[in-house]
Amino acid sequence: MWLALEEAEKARDKGEVPVGAVMIDSHGDVIARAHNTVETTNDPTNHAEMLCLRKASKSQESWRLLDTTLFVTLEPCPMCVGALLQSRVGRVVWGAPNKQLGADGSWISLLRGSGETKHPYHLSVQVSRNVLEEECSLLLKEFFRRRRAENDNAGSSDVPR
Repeated sequence: MWLALEEAEKARDKGEVPVGAVMIDSHGDVIARAHNTVETTNDPTNHAEMLCLRKASKSQESWRLLDTTLFVTLEPCPMCVGALLQSRVGRVVWGAPNKQLGADGSWISLLRGSGETKHPYHLSVQVSRNVLEEECSLLLKEFFRRRRAENDNAGSSDVPR
């Protein structure tokens, strides 16, 4: 998770929402690293998880990422969970809860398997929640606190509050 936090810091330094992801194979070797690039690329799908999946699939020469683990600093959104399930990732480890769009119980539950419809090809994903939650949450809170302060200092009366 520390490597994912390093990726999140890279995103923050570029003005992106600080979310980072790292994927390891069954031997514990890093096969992909990524961070959010939504703002710099104007691509709403460029979440850290999605970019990590793309890089891992390329490095493994397969879209099926069985026996891999994804570490991500923020609870994945529905788009990312869908991609994780589709690519058959075996384990997901996330840090801070995503209270607005989290797809592992904070908003909706797509990973828990507690009565919800399961993915037809990938029936079980191991999930570890709230790993280094304090560190992951702090990075996000500081980023948004700074962003709000910058917006307040801009003094734009056109911005609805």
